[in-house]
Amino acid sequence: MKTTAILTAALLASTSIGASAETLRWARAGDSLTLDPHAQNEGPTHTLAHQIYEPLIIRDMTGAFQPALATDWAPKADDPNVWVFNLRQGVKYHDGSDFTAEDVVFSITRAKSENSNMKELLTSVVEVRAVGDHTVEFVTDGPNPILPSNLTNLFMMDKGWAEANDSVTVQDVEGGQTTFASTNAMGTGAYKLVSREPDVKTVLTQNENYWGKDQFPMDVTDIVYTPIQNAATRVAALLSGEVDFIQDVPVQDLGRVGETEGLVVKTAPQNRVIFFGMNMGADDIANDDVEGKNPLADVRVRKAMSMAINRDAIKQVVMRGQSQPAGMIAPPFVNGWTAEMDSSAKTDIDAAKALMADAGYADGFSIQLDCPNDRYINDEAICQATVGMLAQIGITVNLDAKPKAQHFPLITNDQTDFYMLGWGVPTYDSEYIFNFLVHTRGEDRGSWNGTGFSNADVDAMIVSLASETDLAKRNETIQSIWNVVQEEQLYIPIHHQVLNWGMTSAVGTEVSPEDDPKFKFFTMN
Repeated sequence: MKTTAILTAALLASTSIGASAETLRWARAGDSLTLDPHAQNEGPTHTLAHQIYEPLIIRDMTGAFQPALATDWAPKADDPNVWVFNLRQGVKYHDGSDFTAEDVVFSITRAKSENSNMKELLTSVVEVRAVGDHTVEFVTDGPNPILPSNLTNLFMMDKGWAEANDSVTVQDVEGGQTTFASTNAMGTGAYKLVSREPDVKTVLTQNENYWGKDQFPMDVTDIVYTPIQNAATRVAALLSGEVDFIQDVPVQDLGRVGETEGLVVKTAPQNRVIFFGMNMGADDIANDDVEGKNPLADVRVRKAMSMAINRDAIKQVVMRGQSQPAGMIAPPFVNGWTAEMDSSAKTDIDAAKALMADAGYADGFSIQLDCPNDRYINDEAICQATVGMLAQIGITVNLDAKPKAQHFPLITNDQTDFYMLGWGVPTYDSEYIFNFLVHTRGEDRGSWNGTGFSNADVDAMIVSLASETDLAKRNETIQSIWNVVQEEQLYIPIHHQVLNWGMTSAVGTEVSPEDDPKFKFFTMN
């Protein structure tokens, strides 16, 4: 937790660049976890990376595909297992070196490596090869109709820069490693890194040689990024004019910000679900008071826990109406989502108590809930409300809330039994959810599956999605997987997030469903 003095100092320091029509002072609750573009698959980390690095394809501020470092792409005419990407010519990295196909081969190979948190997106890719300086072929294990959707957050690094700075290997975040690439950056993006103090301030300036200067507004010339975890301090910074744009206006302050002259609140549904995960796979768990067995291994307990949570109360009291209760861990944006599954979560305390009794836990048990306090909207407050709701069925919950940088490794390192997680789906397809959250944890899939769930038949169905070109059959498989996820109560969905961006009236932008502002699209009036 940052102290008020540190926050104030950071904000005051940020004003030294000088607010103008071209300088955007940006704040949000949490910082990027690293500058290594392949080390963490996490929203705020990608958002900062998008300013500096670029993928082959991006999604614009509406979520639509747009060419980035690739100008066009299509399956190869005589081989459905190959996608051909034609690269943009004349693109240079921030140090003046040329962007070529060799950098794409290097970057994709790097993103597939052991330490990369992006490798699940590339499980179907068996080879990537340069065909000349500006053409790349992706060879997949069977035809992959949605490969382009998997590439919108896969950033291209300069091979020469990485080699010269001992950064060929992806940063080992879980091992606590710091590398040159985790603290420095050099991409092809619209903005260059000027300075960075993690969790305090990051300064970017416009890339004067950016290939897209004539294709995007590019009104923002300098960016001062200040993470401000405390909600009241963050709003105060916007109200006082110390910052121009905040991504996460607290729901309790929406009226106050929106009614302030010169400020605007823009709202939109987010492509993200908030939910709880449970360690159902262990024979025994550490953070409970049940000896010799795991209460979460019983599906009746998991269903009872879901029934005990009053999502409508969370929506009204905690979220001030700014959420949509969820019954599945897919947002409505995503292929595979159905209204029937999403409305399936019901609150029923009596039925939950009966399930607990049937499972042998009529007297309940105690367990620890691990929760972030700087990642999702009102994350800790949602967890606090859940503590009270589970108490109604005899489950005593000890809440441990901490910053996301400490929270996320608990999940990826199997060190938590009951935890909050939020999941966005940048591919807009259920395969993304299944690869990360449902498939058995292994070398190339399941990296965020902290539940211990493992089912060989489900794994085989998930793998098949990457090469099934009959979309009707593919959708049937997706539905079959969802049926298992729902029946097993693999996760406890809470709600779909609603985004609230606050900004001065001088800032012009739409709210991205990915919660990833790309400042080259912004206008400054």
